[in-house]
Amino acid sequence: MKRVYVNEQWCLGCHLCEYYCAFANSGKDDMVKALKNVDIHPRIQVEDGGDVHFAVSCRHCEEPLCVKGCITGALTQKDGVIQIDKEKCVGCYTCILSCPYGAVVPSEEGVVQKCELCLTNSAGSPACVAGCPNRAVVYEER
Repeated sequence: MKRVYVNEQWCLGCHLCEYYCAFANSGKDDMVKALKNVDIHPRIQVEDGGDVHFAVSCRHCEEPLCVKGCITGALTQKDGVIQIDKEKCVGCYTCILSCPYGAVVPSEEGVVQKCELCLTNSAGSPACVAGCPNRAVVYEER
């Protein structure tokens, strides 16, 4: 299965992947209207570790602890992709505690959010990959 990977040796720490992710999941068709003067809540997070920068996003684990820990069944795995049913999520954050990668985070609506490979928005393929100027974020099978 294809997944989003980060080649940290190429990551500049520019955070553009975060902006493209936030825009792709905003539901708006204009990036300026979607992101100007707004706190963004991307599903991918760039961590700055001094000389090393890397992006953290859902790894769509084969045996996902977040899905196993979800008390309402809001997290499911379909065709290898872990997805969230926001109608079922009660915001208990058990999945956040369960994820060993820190890829599940609270959303501004009070439920959780994580990378769903842009399958549920209009992008159709990971927007973070398309927006990375240095090709540090890739969508491939390894």
